[in-house]
Amino acid sequence: MTEKSDSGNRPATKKAVALRYDRSKDAAPTMIGKGKGLLAEKLIELAKAHDIPIHEDSDLVTILSRLDLYQEIPPATYVVVAEILAFIYRTNEEFQR
Repeated sequence: MTEKSDSGNRPATKKAVALRYDRSKDAAPTMIGKGKGLLAEKLIELAKAHDIPIHEDSDLVTILSRLDLYQEIPPATYVVVAEILAFIYRTNEEFQR
């Protein structure tokens, strides 16, 4: 997930977080990477190189970027993250056909 800030005349600072979720192992998605600026760009580059879906949501990135690495996402974000994951799962199933 990524965010670009719109703060007046300042250039946008890109933020990104990376989530991992394995339905058979994890109770909730876990944040496994985060960064801003060049580090965010590297996370996005790596995701693209490995065909990992990317979703842009500035509000969600703001919330998730406050987490510590390897911390599960907070319950308040379950619904929105579940919607994103459901979309990704559907897309992957359609791609595999």
